[in-house]
Amino acid sequence: MNPSDNLFAILLFVAGMSFLPLIAVTVTSFAKISIVIFIVRNALGIQQLPPNIIVYGLSLILSVYIAMPVMNTAYTSVRDARLTYKTFSDYEEAGARAAKPLETFLRKHTDETKLTFFVQSTGKIWAGERGPELTPNSLAVLAPAFLLTELTKAFEIGFLLYLPFMAIDIIVTTVLVALGLMMIPPNTIATPFKLLLFTFVDGWTKIVQGLVLSYI
Repeated sequence: MNPSDNLFAILLFVAGMSFLPLIAVTVTSFAKISIVIFIVRNALGIQQLPPNIIVYGLSLILSVYIAMPVMNTAYTSVRDARLTYKTFSDYEEAGARAAKPLETFLRKHTDETKLTFFVQSTGKIWAGERGPELTPNSLAVLAPAFLLTELTKAFEIGFLLYLPFMAIDIIVTTVLVALGLMMIPPNTIATPFKLLLFTFVDGWTKIVQGLVLSYI
C-alpha cells in the first residue's frame, strides 16, 4: 500500500468517525430511550434527577447493547479476505456490506406507513435524480422513517407512563383543596408519593426491560 492509499484510508476513517454522533442519535434506539427517560423524569417532578449526563449515558449504553448483534454482523461482513482496502471500490464494497445488517434492523422497527411516505416523496423532493432508484430498503428513506417511528413510539410510551403520576398529582391537589391547604404547593406533597410508587414497582428496571425487549 503506497502513501496515497494510507492517506486515503486515514481520511476515510476520520470522516467516518465524525458521523458517529449522528449515527448514534438517528439510526439506533438512543432517541426513543432518552426521550422516554426524560418524560419519566418530568412526570416524577424531579427536573434535575437523574442528571442529563446519566440519562444520556444510560441511553447510549442501552443503545449499544441493543445494536450489538447488528455491529457484530457488520464487522464480520467487512472482514472478508478478498477486501484488501487498497482501492476505493474495496471501501465501497465494505460500506455496502456493513450497511446490510443496519438496513435489516431499521426495516424491522420502522412503521410501514412512514416508510411508504418517504419512498413516495423522494421522486418529488429530489426532482427525479435518485428518487426512482430508491427502494424501501435504502438507508436514505429508512433513516428518517425509522427516526420518526421512534419519536412516535417514545411519546406513546411516555403518555402511558405519565398517567399514574398525573393521577397522583390530581389526588394530592384535590385533598389539599378539600383541607383548605391551598398555600402548600401540591408538588411538594406529590413528589414523595411518586417516588414511593416508582420505587415500589421497581420502575427503572421495568422501563429498561420494556425498552430493550421492544427491539426483539
